[in-house]
Parts: sequence; structure tokens; C-alpha cells
Amino acid sequence: MKKVYCIGELLIDFVAERQGSDLSKANVFTKKAGGAPANVACAISKLGGNGVFIGCVGEDPFGKFLLETLKKEGVDISLAQLSKTFTTLAFVSLSEDGERDFVFSRGADRELKYNPDLRKNLPGNILHLGAATALLGGPLEKTYTKYLFDGLTKEMFISFDPNFRIDLWKEDEETFIKKCMPFVEKSHLCKFSLEEAQLISGKEDLHEACDVLHKAGTKIITVTLGKDGTLLSMNGTKKVIPSVKVAPVDTTGAGDSFIGCLLYQISDLGNFEPVFEDFSLVEKMVAMANKAGAITTTNYGAIVALPTKEDLEK
Repeated sequence: MKKVYCIGELLIDFVAERQGSDLSKANVFTKKAGGAPANVACAISKLGGNGVFIGCVGEDPFGKFLLETLKKEGVDISLAQLSKTFTTLAFVSLSEDGERDFVFSRGADRELKYNPDLRKNLPGNILHLGAATALLGGPLEKTYTKYLFDGLTKEMFISFDPNFRIDLWKEDEETFIKKCMPFVEKSHLCKFSLEEAQLISGKEDLHEACDVLHKAGTKIITVTLGKDGTLLSMNGTKKVIPSVKVAPVDTTGAGDSFIGCLLYQISDLGNFEPVFEDFSLVEKMVAMANKAGAITTTNYGAIVALPTKEDLEK
């Protein structure tokens, strides 16, 4: 089974549960491990895959807690880095229907340094670029771009999730779009939310949005549509793959669970060629990933809610 290198932020989610979706009215917060790339690495490892996390946390109790959490879930943290800067924090409020509100306090995640020694281990494996904070400047953004180049030169399967957060890009969405485009152009698989697909493509119609994004360069597109499932677009074919019905309590991490499950299945193949050629194969993979994402919404917190292989087989 191939390794999946997940690059980006690992942070503390301070979650206000069942206190509405307005953070200003929340009083009690619960500490949970989070960060999109870390969630994906955990999703892969909990399913029995080889998730590797590459990111930076602070040399503080929060950073220690985060790395221990990933290690407990079976994630390879040998490439994680420590910084004197405080660990990144996110404050999340959740309404009864699982919708959320975010505020970030950015710290150590931006300090990730590029590791050239890693290049010898990359060929034939999978690179997932799914950070919410990677395009905000600092060492992390430069490192992110260097690993994209490594992924291309080392013939890796490259996955990109823009993870757009309005709080991070208020009144600067054009910059976000511009910075995303090189990754859309070079990645084999792009996972978007409906909002992200429309924003980055400039098209309201989802089929037109996919056409624009394919023209940019990416071969396989998945657009997650919540309870309505996922639109899969590849090789000129588009189809909405239905999800399973659940009663959601927390949507945090559902998209990470989806892409983690999809990458886990791809990593289990002997080679990547069938993924580019066989629509029915990828359709089955997306259906399983939909189930993983749905299960994740039935519990609070991203990592603790991620399903195991046994959960998916029920």
C-alpha cells in the first residue's frame, strides 16, 4: 500500500457544541485536535492505510497533545516539525443541525520548512495538498509549492483540496483564486465543495464549473454536495453519486473524511492508471468516500468521528 503524504496545518479546534452558529454567543469550548491535512492523514490511517503528516506545531502543551493524538491514530509523524511559535488555534461554533462558524488564531503551522531529504521517499506515492492556511504566506506557502514541484518530478499521484475559509480570505478572494490555480493545473485529483468549485471557476452552473477546471488541467474532479452526494467528473462524464442518509450533529471534518477515504482506496491499488481510465471504479470509490463523510457528521469533532474500515463495512 502506497504512502499518502498530507501537508499543512495541525491545530486545536476549540468547539462550542449546541450553542448555535454564532461564536459571539458561545460560552463553553471543548478542546479537540483538527486541521484539514491532519484530519485526512488520520482518516487514511484509521482505515488501515499509510497516512503521513507533514506540518508544524508549537513547542507547547497543545502541540504535544496534537502530535500524540495523530500518533495514537496510527499516523506517521516522523516528519512533523516543532516551532517556538504557539500552536495554531481555531474556534468553532456548532448549531443543532451541525452548521459551523470559524475564527482562526494562526501560529506555528505557518513555520513549516521544506525538507529536501524527503524527495528520495516520494516516487510512486501520493501527495495530498489540502491545507486551509497554506496559501496565506510565510514559510508554509513556499514549502507547499516546493512539494508540488517534487510531486510532479517524482511522478506522484497529486491531490488538491483548496479548503476555502471565508474568515481567512475576506475581501481578498481574487488572491485566493489566483494562488489556487497552479495546484488545479498540476493536480491529478481536485476535491471541491460547491462553493469552492463556483468561486475558483467563476461559473455558477456546476457542469460549466467542472469544464473550466478540467480545462485548467486537473483530470479528476469531485464536488461534495453534502446530503445530496458528490458530483464526479472525469473523461467527459459527469455523475452525482448519492450519499447515505444520516442525522448530522457536526459537519466538521466531513470533507476531510471523504477525501481521506478516497485516497486510501487509491493508495491500495497496484498502480494509478485505472483511476484515470475507469469511471465505474472511481464511482464505487466515491460512493464509499461519501459513506465515510456521512458517518463523520454523526459525532462531534473531526478526528474522533472518523470511521474505521469496520464502520464502512456495516
